[in-house]
Amino acid sequence: MKSEKIAIESEYIKLDNLLKLAGAAPTGGQIKLLIQNGEVRVNGEICTQRGKKMRPGDRASYQDLVAEVVAK
Repeated sequence: MKSEKIAIESEYIKLDNLLKLAGAAPTGGQIKLLIQNGEVRVNGEICTQRGKKMRPGDRASYQDLVAEVVAK
């Protein structure tokens, strides 16, 4: 399992941007489809909202990748 910590300075980062920074897929369009198809979990629950606000402590997972939001 690959784990990525994504540090943010703002209050939150949107789910699709988090996955893009973590390298879940090469393009934003592919990430959008992964989320819409229910292939992404946020904090253990399937999430289909690509604009979901991810705050420090939140985790998104796709296949063998886990992206965790941390405060900078």
